[in-house]
Amino acid sequence: MATYDFVFSALGLKDWCESGGGGSAPMSLADLRASSRGEEAADVSIWELPFPSMDAFNAACQSFPRSRELTLGLEQGFLNIKDSLSFVLDPLTQPLSWALEASLYGILNTPWWIVLPLLMLITWLVSRSFALLTFVTLAFGGLAFIDHYEYTMQTLAIIFVCAFICVLFGVPIGIAMSRSNTMQRMTIPILDMLQTLPPFVYLIPLIFLFSVTEPKLYGIAIILYAIVPVIRLTDLGIRMVDKSVIEAADAFGMTDRQKLFGVQVPLALPNIMAGVNQTIMMSLAMVVIASLVSAPGLGVLVLRGIRNLELGVGLVAGLGIVLLAVILDRVTKASLARINTTHKS
Repeated sequence: MATYDFVFSALGLKDWCESGGGGSAPMSLADLRASSRGEEAADVSIWELPFPSMDAFNAACQSFPRSRELTLGLEQGFLNIKDSLSFVLDPLTQPLSWALEASLYGILNTPWWIVLPLLMLITWLVSRSFALLTFVTLAFGGLAFIDHYEYTMQTLAIIFVCAFICVLFGVPIGIAMSRSNTMQRMTIPILDMLQTLPPFVYLIPLIFLFSVTEPKLYGIAIILYAIVPVIRLTDLGIRMVDKSVIEAADAFGMTDRQKLFGVQVPLALPNIMAGVNQTIMMSLAMVVIASLVSAPGLGVLVLRGIRNLELGVGLVAGLGIVLLAVILDRVTKASLARINTTHKS
């Protein structure tokens, strides 16, 4: 006798259960032993009572679905709408593929003696720090010296494109959240889901929707994973603007648009830049995982080190990722420090 037979008997569903013989779960070892001896299976003690799960109910009622049927139904439902989703999403996301391809082509086909000085110039203009400039020069020079220049530039190109798109969409969303409590209540659960969902889970539906050879596959995964901080901190920064400053702006007769771009956004800029910093860091973290779906860059070498058990390849590529993370973090923090200094003066 199955453990939860009494549930279906009490509900008067015994006939319905017996009509679904095709979906019964396989016999347990205890049931098989009892059946071979011509005995009935012993009742389960309270100590061994299984949780009332779908499979436990299926053992008592053959018509009750198993948990595997739930996952198969979810998979089939997604596959049924896959073509319609692809038809809508393909043209919308194609510009992302073009941007990634153009960025990779541009940075790889420009001579190193142009790319590296340009990166040094950007570092200097942003930070005005000789110490940081020296560190960035040595880091990029060292990576190029060990023949990791191409992989490093690929990773950098992907981060630039994805972080730019995150800021392009994230800042307006954060502004909209700060100006509407309803918008904030609707958006926060979505941000919570994006922030807590394991990175590998982002790749599962995207693999079904897009070809693995398309750059937008890993681009969308990176953007979804990295866009959350810039949205949250933009919303927080604008909401933290001193109310007395807003009242003074109202007293001067400023319009909502003038208050937003002339008062609130400039005062919230330190928070926004902190969000940009976190977005860049999360983009870099996801680039490594996205190498599983053909994303180029240093993550490919890390994956190669894991697959082929090449310890040196994996460690050196990992060190390159650490250096790249430190460079991006220090440059964005130096920019943030300059913005904070400007606001205090």
